[in-house]
Amino acid sequence: MTELTDAPAADDPAGGPAGEVAGHSGELAVAVARAHGVQTMFTLSGAHVFPMYDGAVRTQQEGQGPPVRLLDVRHEQTAAFAAEATGKLTRVPGLAVLTAGPGVTNGVSAIAQAQFAGSPMVVVGGRAPQSRWGTGSLQELDQPPIVASVSKHAATLPTAGDVLDGMDHAFRLAGSSHRGPVFVDVPMDEFFASSSGPAPSGERDRGAEPDPDAIATIARLLAGASRPTLILGTDVWADGAEVAALRLVETAGLPTITNGMGRGIVPGGHPLLVTKARGQALKEPDLVVVVGTPLDFRLGYGVFGDARVVHVADSAAQVSQHATLAASAHGDLTTFFDGLLAALERGPKPAWGPWVTSLQDGVAAGVERDRALLTAEADPIHPARIYGELVPRLADDAVVIGDGGDFVSFAGKYVEPQRPGGWLDPGPYGCLGAGLGAAIAARIARPSAQVVLLLGDGAAGFSLMDVDTLVRHDLPVVMVMGNNSAWGLEKGPMQMLYGYDVAADLAPRTAYDGVVRALGGAGETVTDPRQIGAALDRAFASGVPYLVNVITDVEAAYPRATFGI
Repeated sequence: MTELTDAPAADDPAGGPAGEVAGHSGELAVAVARAHGVQTMFTLSGAHVFPMYDGAVRTQQEGQGPPVRLLDVRHEQTAAFAAEATGKLTRVPGLAVLTAGPGVTNGVSAIAQAQFAGSPMVVVGGRAPQSRWGTGSLQELDQPPIVASVSKHAATLPTAGDVLDGMDHAFRLAGSSHRGPVFVDVPMDEFFASSSGPAPSGERDRGAEPDPDAIATIARLLAGASRPTLILGTDVWADGAEVAALRLVETAGLPTITNGMGRGIVPGGHPLLVTKARGQALKEPDLVVVVGTPLDFRLGYGVFGDARVVHVADSAAQVSQHATLAASAHGDLTTFFDGLLAALERGPKPAWGPWVTSLQDGVAAGVERDRALLTAEADPIHPARIYGELVPRLADDAVVIGDGGDFVSFAGKYVEPQRPGGWLDPGPYGCLGAGLGAAIAARIARPSAQVVLLLGDGAAGFSLMDVDTLVRHDLPVVMVMGNNSAWGLEKGPMQMLYGYDVAADLAPRTAYDGVVRALGGAGETVTDPRQIGAALDRAFASGVPYLVNVITDVEAAYPRATFGI
């Protein structure tokens, strides 16, 4: 059992103990995780990591600090995706514990997604025994080199004596700017061995202070602009800067577009949120200020007509190296927003009124254009009609998760969150199969909120078996499927390129809701657009994992301007 020589420190912000900690390596690793704020360990049972389970069980018995919940899934990818989503939602590194060999390699896609999205997470892998290394023991694989290219850091903690410091370093690194995944593995024999050392504090490094001269330069550019657009991305939320960002937007009167987990920082319907006039806001400005998101394919690689471009990131390495920039800054984003606002307030009031009015007119026109599709009674169902029924039923605290191609693209167009931290999508890595893990994480992180998982029928095939996890752990989630019986994101482009498509069709009208019922949940198939609303009401009222399987028109493809190249 973990032994503590001193009582918990009253002023320890992580709630962790002061003094010495002792026990086997699994107990030590869990003690570090607790100090850093971890409350749930996501895993799939494997003997290489049994000591981590014992460490978690002991936290539930000892009564010293919050226990660590042990949540087991049906596929390691789900455990890793759940940890990644936990990091996004809570801004505390999520924890996935994966057994050696295939357990670790099954989690690599989720680790890569975390690296692309800047999601704080720690993955602990099992490892073949050090004393048997090189003799061919079960699942003997040198895992850190495999993971290194898609993580901030990947290493083996070779002895029990390395676990406390190694785990503490992993959590500090994962949770500090620029955030991301860290992987460590521990040899099986050393996992069962014991050690001791100073109890971890759970502290994380704060972002660097932005250069005041860089902020002053950006303020001058803004003050001299007549048509500025501000873009807020995921790292604004991850850096805890959402309040400062909204303060800048509202006080300065900056028209704003949000993406990723930046969605909701400026609430849906806000007069300065101009996402529904995105084309105009990104093609006609004279200055674009992008904060907390890369200048990648989602933002035209940083080219916005003839506009000058400013890029601001939470750390130096995240500032674009390929785009032509008028200015840049990096560091703590709250300090940046507050410094920029102060600099703007010291100067003459910018004349942005006509530009803001023009964009607001564009938003109003976009809302009017959307109305026909959101209320369409076409047969087969147009996927937009699903959002016409869903959006009015979403609470302000809803967590909306996208796992799919075209169907989730429609969600990005029509769903505007009311609060920050309530939107999860695949991000720039574009990985399908993340949805069930994210839904598990969201239900745990936000126990009183609506949790809505938007599934394409293709994406569902990656992880629908983990509805069993939702059922076993009593985690009710509303799942809404746009079922067009195809890989829609590939079918249309292939037809455009070649005049035909192959390997793009799925079985027609598959009853995926029957799969959910077989696993202990509930659900129904909807083929009439007039029945979507009632089906959603039944799903929200059910209190169980519930799938509304809506059969949609495969010809109603999302009108996209880029194919990601």
